[in-house]
Amino acid sequence: MTWVLLLVLAAIVLGLIGAVVHGLLYLLVIGVAVFVVALILGAARVRRTGHRPVR
Repeated sequence: MTWVLLLVLAAIVLGLIGAVVHGLLYLLVIGVAVFVVALILGAARVRRTGHRPVR
């Protein structure tokens, strides 16, 4: 779960830099892509460790 949080943090930082600095719009796009990957990884992790049957 640490990797997912780290990816979300990196996506936020890249997105902010890309939105603020003129000419670095590609960083915003990369930030959005990293955020989507983090969401997919987080969802896969939750789904994998989801509901286990009680014995």
